[in-house]
Amino acid sequence: MHVVLPAIGSAGDVLPVVALGAALRARGHRVTVLTSPYHREPVEGAGLELVALGTTEQFVRVMDDSALWHPVKGPVMVARRAILPLMRPVYDYLSRLETTEVVVVASILAFGARIARERLGVRLVTLHLQPAGLLSAYDNAEIGPMKVSDRLPVRAHSWRLKQLDRISDRVVGPAVNRYRAELGLPPVSRVLGRWVHSPDGALGLFPHWFAPPQPDWPANIRLTGFVQDRAAGAALSREAEEFLADGNPPVVVTFGSAMVHGRRIFAEAVKANRLRGRRTVLLTRFRHQLPDTLPDDVLHLEWVPLGRLLPPAAAVVHHGGIGTLAQGLAAGIPQLVVPFSHDQPDNANRLRALGVAERLDPRRFTAERAALVLDRLVCDPLVQARCRHYARRVDFARAAQEAVTVIESL
Repeated sequence: MHVVLPAIGSAGDVLPVVALGAALRARGHRVTVLTSPYHREPVEGAGLELVALGTTEQFVRVMDDSALWHPVKGPVMVARRAILPLMRPVYDYLSRLETTEVVVVASILAFGARIARERLGVRLVTLHLQPAGLLSAYDNAEIGPMKVSDRLPVRAHSWRLKQLDRISDRVVGPAVNRYRAELGLPPVSRVLGRWVHSPDGALGLFPHWFAPPQPDWPANIRLTGFVQDRAAGAALSREAEEFLADGNPPVVVTFGSAMVHGRRIFAEAVKANRLRGRRTVLLTRFRHQLPDTLPDDVLHLEWVPLGRLLPPAAAVVHHGGIGTLAQGLAAGIPQLVVPFSHDQPDNANRLRALGVAERLDPRRFTAERAALVLDRLVCDPLVQARCRHYARRVDFARAAQEAVTVIESL
């Protein structure tokens, strides 16, 4: 079987797809990943074929735009500059394949794959790395800059989702329907709310205890659990090993692989830990975000496998990306989430509901507030017990094998 995996987004969107691809390849399938060449190293390092979508320069331009992290402007900018421009290249690649041998596993952002399912008859599994894309009137996910009351009846939430559909259709609908018209297909509406879900199958790479299935989710969805980046358990550098062994457990601070505008918030996180005598590990590839000089109790690492770094840590402060939070759950440590945009606020709320995390708005993130929240998380035995409980429930390897079985069933 030839499995095609379009992966649109940052490392947090791509690495779980690479992990899934590696599990498929281990079962003897040919695997091709369609993504930005910015992610060439992890894709080819896993032994998977890479088909480049766009250029590295285009990816970096999107990442450098501070609007990426705005709760309203961010999703619109991503749609117009990252999602819609890749619709045609994804379709064009699939149109050149022998469709009877192909299964496509694609997120809701890969519109070209959904169109190819209609126009070419390719088998398509809709992939959900996080539950935020499964809009539900029963779940009240936080979408945009505010969360509405949980006390509202289902019909009120249903009306709200229809309004969100109208707004999103104004952003993506014209381009989608122009391209569909070129291919002789009729126009569609409720693009993100309904159309993106494939009738062939849907796969959720998160567990039911993180986001229970809802009555208005696609009936054909299967939840298999979190999967882990293949490099997440690689050995730590000697520098990291020595720092972890030389003092009290540090607090790990990271705001994702695509964050390049975090100078203030990184500095406040360091101050928060120093207020309480806690050591800090700062994780970012972009050194310009950090203070010019770092004290001895602070270590900067460009990249390190979270599967090794987090278990001996006291806590993790992060943006709410699905991959980071999954590693935090597996490590059994509390999490302070600072969500900016996209799926991050919804992920933060779900962690809070599990009792393993707290949340701080980026605009309210100061050293004093962060220190107080970390005190509550690190010192509360009930939080620690919940962290241990959910750590026992994360099984990356089993989830990957179950996901492969779902795909093979097509």
